[in-house]
Amino acid sequence: MHIDRMMTIQQSVLLRHVPGLIVGLSLLFYVSASMADGGQPRLPIIDLGVGSHTLKVEVASTANQRYNGLSYRTELGDDEGMLFVYQRPRMLTFTMRNTVLPLSIAYITEDLVIDEILDMDVGPNQFFPSRSTVKYALEVNQGWFEKHDIAAGDRVKLR
Repeated sequence: MHIDRMMTIQQSVLLRHVPGLIVGLSLLFYVSASMADGGQPRLPIIDLGVGSHTLKVEVASTANQRYNGLSYRTELGDDEGMLFVYQRPRMLTFTMRNTVLPLSIAYITEDLVIDEILDMDVGPNQFFPSRSTVKYALEVNQGWFEKHDIAAGDRVKLR
């Protein structure tokens, strides 16, 4: 009889925790399904006009989002990228830490003018500093700017 009572107590404890466990597992599945390559969550996406072209870009606006950037991504669509947004203009330096895709970066001023464009090859211990203070950086697949005749002095606009 004592064993039967113990089973009933264990069953009631288990039943009380099953709904929470199901919710927790569902949340874990949802978060996992919405992650990008390498377990990094996708960020909010906006349309960004660059020259006469439109890019779909993820917006990295927090310190953590900017730090993770495109790390561990194994693919980036032809007209996709990531826009790094800072609170105020500053000198920026980007690296290819944990990045397996060759990228091009445009450093963009506060008034949305491309200041310079650099190609960033895959590999460790590389640094890509801006030549002046900028408020934004835009990363795309390497060669995208050249392919679309985008150069320093061109404007960027929200669409």
